[in-house]
Amino acid sequence: MTATGREWWRDAVVYQIYIRSFADGNGDGVGDIDGIRSRLPYLVALGVDAIWITPWYPSPLVDGGYDVADYRDIHPSFGTLADAKALLDDAHGLGLRVIADIVPNHTSDRHAWFVEALAAEPGSPARSRYLFRDGPDGGSAPPNDWRSAFGGPAWTRVTEPDGRPGQWYLHLFAPEQPDLDWINPEVRAEFESILRFWFELGVDGFRIDVASALAKSPALPDLGYSDAENGGAMLMPWDRDDHPHWDVEAVHDIYRDWREIGDGYDGRMFVAEAIVGPPDRLAPYVRRDTLHTAFNFAFMHAPWDAAALRSVIDDTLGALGAVGAPAIWLLSSHDETRHLTRYGRADTRVQGLARERVQPVDLELGERRARAALLLMLALPGGAYLYQGEELGLRQVENLPDDALQDPAWTRSGGDVRGRDGCRVPIPWSGQEPPFGFGPPGSTPWLPQPAEWRVFTAEAEADDPGSMLALYREALRTRRDQPGFAGEPFRWLDAPGDVLHFERGAGLRCAVNFAAEPFALPVEGRVLLASTPLAGRVLEQDTAAWFTAGA
Repeated sequence: MTATGREWWRDAVVYQIYIRSFADGNGDGVGDIDGIRSRLPYLVALGVDAIWITPWYPSPLVDGGYDVADYRDIHPSFGTLADAKALLDDAHGLGLRVIADIVPNHTSDRHAWFVEALAAEPGSPARSRYLFRDGPDGGSAPPNDWRSAFGGPAWTRVTEPDGRPGQWYLHLFAPEQPDLDWINPEVRAEFESILRFWFELGVDGFRIDVASALAKSPALPDLGYSDAENGGAMLMPWDRDDHPHWDVEAVHDIYRDWREIGDGYDGRMFVAEAIVGPPDRLAPYVRRDTLHTAFNFAFMHAPWDAAALRSVIDDTLGALGAVGAPAIWLLSSHDETRHLTRYGRADTRVQGLARERVQPVDLELGERRARAALLLMLALPGGAYLYQGEELGLRQVENLPDDALQDPAWTRSGGDVRGRDGCRVPIPWSGQEPPFGFGPPGSTPWLPQPAEWRVFTAEAEADDPGSMLALYREALRTRRDQPGFAGEPFRWLDAPGDVLHFERGAGLRCAVNFAAEPFALPVEGRVLLASTPLAGRVLEQDTAAWFTAGA
């Protein structure tokens, strides 16, 4: 709770830090905790309420840290537990909350539990923590037809301690990420202990990785889809009612227990990465007895289209409002093509993993739409998440050399899927050449930065009133200062079909024009902020404005 009694997470703006790519404090080319600490004043000046840090645990980094080897420590490249505590103290002293990432669906294959399982016999307690199964046809075939999110079968056969080919284990992601069996009470108790460990250290909440995947149908039935049929897209097909390993009803029992733990600590929260079907499937994750919030991927995945976005907004506010939960909006993440690039294409939808594109990109158009999308998102009731670098107008890097790519989707797909590295390139802070202040001069970032990013550094944009950074700062300041943005009031106002026009509390309004025909703002009232400079009181195509209703 805040000092006024309001639950802070209901309307917080949270800044996502992909730790490897945010700031490198020691010059090894990889972002770290010291780097984050050095940039906290920047985040305070930006105007966010909290930060979410992607996994910082010991890991082989096969999947960027989402393959965890030890959930109670810090990867040596990122720092130490003492560094993490110092970051928490620094952030709290500046008024920022810190959300950690938890990865409960799977561990690393280097985790002590899995190492023990490989050395144990079939049917042993060590193997029962994971989903080991015998295969049909004398064990030579996988137990079912499930596919990995990164391509290929979701099963890998092990060699038993005596050297014979043996059982298969499930991995919905890379083979180095074996799935845990959440029916096992030992698994549930272990993660409840992990949550308490970090809450005691001072983290303010957890973002739950692939939150909708933990429960599986006990019989592990065939899914009936191949890579070709689902297009190789990550986590597809996830929107069928009878899915055997995605959005299975039993998952909510896990989160009821987690909510009880979180409620035992003042002001703590959870946000779910639950990629499910329509918003009414999202609502069970955020009931009063389960989790606090969940990302609204339907909004991020929607095309730049007034009717599509209005439908998502209505469905989301209706479904989540019915269970008393706030909506959580976002435009980009570490798993998708940056929205500025996506909005510059003819097809503006999110289409699964970022692939090597053949569509031309109009980056000027993409930037114009991205500026308008920010005002739309921040004007909606609920909370919002920003992905690092979007406030600088960073584009997707689509010409990374093949030998620089590290996403497992690249190798697992045989080079068909470029993967997510293009949105994970270390962000630029200052200077005229790489590493652009990401690390000390002369250091080499783990992914190469484009030379043209010299115009997108935080330093270059800081004093430019027309920059993307200036827009983000002003939008966040205005959102915080205007009482009309507080709470849940929301109603649509009359407008042409290609214009989104709505009112929040205290006569505060937002309009976004998607049409070629200009949209005239009311003559009364005051324009608070526009995504691009206005000619009079007219919104041109792909622009947005916040304004008041009265004189």
